[in-house]
Amino acid sequence: MKLAHWMYAGPAHIGTLRVASSFKNVHAIMHAPLGDDYFNVMRSMLERERNFTPATASIVDRHVLARGSKKRVVDNILRKDKEEGPNLIILTPTCTSSILQEDLKNFVDRASIISDCNVIFADVDHYQVNEIQAADRTLEQVVRYYLEKSHRQETLDQFVTDAPSVNIIGILTLGFHNRHDCRELRRLLKDLDIRINQIIPEGGSVEDPKNLPKAWFNLIPYREVGLMTAMYLNKEFGMPYVSTTPMGAVDMAACIRQIKKYLDTLAAPILSSKRVDYESYIDGQTRFVSQAAWFSRSIDCQNFTGKETVVFGDATHAASITKILAREMGIRVSCTGTYCKHDAEWFKEQIKDFCDEIIITDDNAEVGDIIARVEPSAIFGTQMERHIGKRLEIPCGVISAPAHIQNFSLGYRPFLGYEGTNQIADPVYNSFALGMEDHLLEIFCGHDTKEIMTKSLSTDMSLIWNPESRLELNKIPRFVRDEVERNTEKFARRKGILNITVEVMHAAKEALS
Repeated sequence: MKLAHWMYAGPAHIGTLRVASSFKNVHAIMHAPLGDDYFNVMRSMLERERNFTPATASIVDRHVLARGSKKRVVDNILRKDKEEGPNLIILTPTCTSSILQEDLKNFVDRASIISDCNVIFADVDHYQVNEIQAADRTLEQVVRYYLEKSHRQETLDQFVTDAPSVNIIGILTLGFHNRHDCRELRRLLKDLDIRINQIIPEGGSVEDPKNLPKAWFNLIPYREVGLMTAMYLNKEFGMPYVSTTPMGAVDMAACIRQIKKYLDTLAAPILSSKRVDYESYIDGQTRFVSQAAWFSRSIDCQNFTGKETVVFGDATHAASITKILAREMGIRVSCTGTYCKHDAEWFKEQIKDFCDEIIITDDNAEVGDIIARVEPSAIFGTQMERHIGKRLEIPCGVISAPAHIQNFSLGYRPFLGYEGTNQIADPVYNSFALGMEDHLLEIFCGHDTKEIMTKSLSTDMSLIWNPESRLELNKIPRFVRDEVERNTEKFARRKGILNITVEVMHAAKEALS
């Protein structure tokens, strides 16, 4: 069996389920056929959860196709309401079950009348959006639902806290290092003397959104999830939000200064005699806590001179890592890209001055062909680029989702904050073959596996060595023979030559010299 298509972002219902399972005491019900209910296993494995994932599949089978889904869906909602006693049940179809065009909103309205808990239908177009967009939309929908409910019940408290406070929006299950980042953000905000009002959705209660307007501002660490919620809160309650990702020393300082700007503005009517000044904090953290700032000026970092990289991932991480490599470490970024096509304009604006080429695509084969063409010294991307790097024998540091279980580390590895700058510097440095290592690899012809470098991973071009050229190749000393073979084949593919002769070998040698 051969994989037909590899997706960077999953289908929409996965995004909805990620948000639902991040909240406490919320249950999700999938209206789905067998095969679409893999989320439970995936989350339990990757997040190493001790508890069962609060998600149930309402199976679409031949009986449902014959009689309709209403009774089964409503029965499943009522059963879970009785068994689990959740505060909220979210019903979501999958892209497969959406083909049936059933009125699931009507099923939810029916179940809401009978059940004791709140029930909502995930209002997401499963044909138009992916996992990331659906998660962003579902979080905004849940927040809007409970704020409007509190407004109707006249229980909404819009008085801000006396001391500076913040909501952190967008930390959720299966996020790339999200839990580590959340812990680092807690430490950062404590240092800045800012109280955390709410963190949603991860670990939060659906009863918490009614208290969101009490915070002074909102912090959105990732553009992928949380931005729609922040925009809604800004429109309805005038709450400012900080969306500068605190990743890397430069953007950390920019984020803190943006926070300072809002605090100075909002504190004027409350604490007119006090102004917050975080410049000394930025200076101290950059010089003494973040080892990355010192490392970027060290002799080790100078070994990066002449090295090229390719960066690919979600918009937040790809943009931040590109800026860190180019601006803080002096590494040339040949190509940077993202699979978040819906955020392409913001992405291009962020990294236009830090790389040679920008790519916006969700086709991993296209990314692989670019990497094969550029032949970088290292790759920084997702788990898919890691596999591409293995095929091309190019080291890869994973900096973005989708990621393998090894990137859901048990240890503390944040990417945000000043400790995050250290954690990022390590995989960057370790992803390059430097100094004597690079020299030894040349002497001993690389790694143990045979390298077949091409200008395109998707090429079907097969090369044939004739007997004379093969004999000539065998005359070459063994310790450089593989390298000569690789360089000759690379030259032949570049020129579109299928049959390698002795003359082609000599031409390749001249071109290389």
